[in-house]
Amino acid sequence: MEKVFPAKPGQSIFRPRWIVDLCFFLGQYLFWGGLVLWLLSDFGHWFRGLVPEQVTSFFGNMPLWLQMIWVVVLSDFLIYWGHRLQHNVEFLWRFHKVHHSAEHLDWLAAHREHPLDSLYTVGLINIPAFALGFPLESLAGFIAFRGIWAIYIHSNVRLPLGPIRKIIGAPELHHWHHDKDRRAGNYANISPLMDILFGTYTCPDHEPEEFGIEEDTPKSYAGQLIEPILPGFISRRIWK
Repeated sequence: MEKVFPAKPGQSIFRPRWIVDLCFFLGQYLFWGGLVLWLLSDFGHWFRGLVPEQVTSFFGNMPLWLQMIWVVVLSDFLIYWGHRLQHNVEFLWRFHKVHHSAEHLDWLAAHREHPLDSLYTVGLINIPAFALGFPLESLAGFIAFRGIWAIYIHSNVRLPLGPIRKIIGAPELHHWHHDKDRRAGNYANISPLMDILFGTYTCPDHEPEEFGIEEDTPKSYAGQLIEPILPGFISRRIWK
């Protein structure tokens, strides 16, 4: 799709900093992703007692397809507000800015994410499902779908969907979320309905001029992992 419907036609496969994103890709699938899923599977049961049994039984007896719809709606609501906080609370932004430091978007850049930021995001997405007692097979399919969806919306693709884009997300929406203005909007994930509802939806008919962040940040994989967890004055001295 990046070759047939490119958002930025001149962008090379081996564009600047692709090695850094490859490191994030390998780290996520070989180590960090497994660690996050292990934490969820081991501690997810803590959330199961938060909701009355009558409610969990109600959702648990639904057909699987209806369960998935509820998981999407509830998690989209949580991730919208959680994502918006990541852009407005400085402590959360320290970790989330790693993801936004990518100056070129494609399928590989989707994997540039600090492990602690991943834990925060994946936790928010799945807390409603754990708390409402959804079976693990519902979660497994949902996690797999979200992973593929994240790759799609970050890809170097522009395939305008017309009015449908107000119901289901697309790269053209998420690219504007990666504009250098960290409060550009489009915080929702699968459906932009939350952005429309809360006034943060934006989709001009062209691509942003630049992606990335305004702050100085390390360019290396190790630097981007370590810098967010260090006090500001130390990180500035090390990574300047």
